[in-house]
Amino acid sequence: MATGARERAIGSGVAEPLAEALRAIGDPTRLRVLSAIATADAGEVSAGELAAMTEVTAPTVSHHLRVLKEAGLLISDRRASAVYYRLAADVQHAVTVLLEAFAPVAVRLGPRSRPDVPERPGGIDALRHADELIDRIGEKLVERYGDLTRDVVVRTVRESYTALLRTARVTRYVPVLAERFAKQRLDDLRRVEGQSAGVRKPQVLFVCVANAGRSQLAAALLRHYAGDAVVIRSAGSHPADEIHPTVQPLLDEILGPDAEPPFPKPLTDDAVRAADVVITMGCGDVCPVFPGKRYEDWALGDPALASPEGVRAIRDDIDARVRALAAELLDQPISTDI
Repeated sequence: MATGARERAIGSGVAEPLAEALRAIGDPTRLRVLSAIATADAGEVSAGELAAMTEVTAPTVSHHLRVLKEAGLLISDRRASAVYYRLAADVQHAVTVLLEAFAPVAVRLGPRSRPDVPERPGGIDALRHADELIDRIGEKLVERYGDLTRDVVVRTVRESYTALLRTARVTRYVPVLAERFAKQRLDDLRRVEGQSAGVRKPQVLFVCVANAGRSQLAAALLRHYAGDAVVIRSAGSHPADEIHPTVQPLLDEILGPDAEPPFPKPLTDDAVRAADVVITMGCGDVCPVFPGKRYEDWALGDPALASPEGVRAIRDDIDARVRALAAELLDQPISTDI
């Protein structure tokens, strides 16, 4: 093994306890338990609630909880006749990111995967065609954003294309999505630099890890209630390659058949700088913090790990929060019509 590789690899002193923790997590019931605790509003769940949720007997859930506790992932607190479990403070962020980051992978590997879709179609000719298309998009946006320098516009288009290409399974439509993403980024840059034309509208940014579920639902719901009166963005600290299959039908219901289909996008500093309100849903300390912004964190379940009924319950939870936010931003009551 090369010296550089040996130096970069984790040592046995780290690998062994990490392997123990991963072995403790590596059970479907224990993964569900960790997910329930990580997304609980109060940050803790009783053993009885976990037994009911996982549909296993109390002794069985007690065994799983003991394994997680012995691995240092959970701590418990007895109050009256109930025992409550929460994530240990020093592993909370790691467990949350692990569950969020692997959720889209689990969807692809599970029974809902689509093996018939080629992962990386094309070749030299396809790459050359895409490169030429990106060049044409850059030239078009240089004209549209004449108040920004050519270098900034072209670089933004290129960076947007590269960022989306990293996670794309099917690359055919990436240039089209890159153009939409670049427009958002350039609009945000204009706003940050005070070059936006017209009345300054409030801007809201929804952020979760994959930008494939909760943040997309929140953005769609706010767009439904506020329309063009609010500038709406969503992004992910580690974006997935596609919207969660359980969430896409709900987005179709909210947005309607004529809307541009949403897609996961990476989080950028300019998106945060341009926002008036930044609402996180699981990205933790990955989301940059800039002064003068209003930050909120919504503790919500993960649609990628929920049943169809659970996904709709999460949608309803987001809907109530979004309606309250829209009423505040627009200074008017918001009726329910979904």
